[in-house]
Amino acid sequence: MNATASQASPASPASSPLLLGWPRPFVALIALLVGVGASATAYLLLFPFEQAAFGSLTVPTVLASGVADGFNPCAFALLVLFATYTLTLVNAVTGDGTPTLEARRRLLGAGSLYVTAVLITYFIIGVGLLSFLGWLGRDHLVARGASLLALVMALWMLKDVFLPGVGPSMMAPSGTHGRMQRAMQRGGLAGMLIAGVLVGICTVPCSGAIYLQITAVLHASGGGMSGIALLALYNLAFIVPLLALLLAVSNRRVLGQIGRWNRSNSPWVKTVLAVAVIAMSFGLMVSM
Repeated sequence: MNATASQASPASPASSPLLLGWPRPFVALIALLVGVGASATAYLLLFPFEQAAFGSLTVPTVLASGVADGFNPCAFALLVLFATYTLTLVNAVTGDGTPTLEARRRLLGAGSLYVTAVLITYFIIGVGLLSFLGWLGRDHLVARGASLLALVMALWMLKDVFLPGVGPSMMAPSGTHGRMQRAMQRGGLAGMLIAGVLVGICTVPCSGAIYLQITAVLHASGGGMSGIALLALYNLAFIVPLLALLLAVSNRRVLGQIGRWNRSNSPWVKTVLAVAVIAMSFGLMVSM
C-alpha cells in the first residue's frame, strides 16, 4: 500500500494485550466457549431430559444443526469481508502475502471480539425467540406456527437458489457491509464488537430458518433450563466454523481461496440447510 493510500486509510485496530503469547480477547473467547460448554453439558448430564418430550431432539442433533447453521453463506461472507478489511488496516503484510506476527496477533485479537459479539448476539436472539413463544402460550399451536414460519423461510431459501431473480431475496440487508466497515473505521477494537453485533442481527433473515426451527422444538418441549442449555450448545456449535475461519484467514491466499469457495458453493449450502429445515418442520408438525 503506497503512502497516499496509507494516509487515506483509517487507523488500524490497536494491538491487543497478550496473555501467554495470545491476544487477551482470543483467550477470553476460548475461556467463554469452554466455560459455557462445560456448564451446559454438566447440567444436561445431571438432569437428563426426555428425548421424546423434546421432539426426539438429541444433543448430537443440536450440535450438528449449529455447525450447519455456522456454515451459512451470510456469516461466512461477512467474516471474509472482515478479515480482508482488517488485514488492509493492519498494513503489516509482506509482499508474498504472508502477514507478520504482529499482523496475525492484531487480526486474531480483533476477530475474537467480532466472533464473541456474534455469539452473544445470536444467543440473545435465541433466548428472545424462546421467551416470545413462551409468552404466546405453551400449546402446540404456537410451536406449529413457529415451525410453519421456519418452513416458509426454508422454501424461500430454495427460491433464492433456483429462482434468484424472482421476488425479494432472503439475505442480509444490502447496507450491512457498509455499516460494518464504518463501525470498524470509527471504533477500532470497540468497532469490532459493534460489527459483530450488526452481523449477529443482520444474518437472521438468511440463516434464521434452522434457528427458528430448533427454538420451536425447544418451546414445544416446555423449554426450561434444559432448553437454555441446548440453546447454548447450539450457539457454541454455530460459532465453531467462524472461529476456524478466523484462525485460517490470516494468510491472504487462504483468504482468497475461502472467499472463492464460499461464492461457488453457497447455493449448495443453502439447499442443504433448507432441506434440513423442511424435514425438521414436517417432523415436528407430524409429531404434535
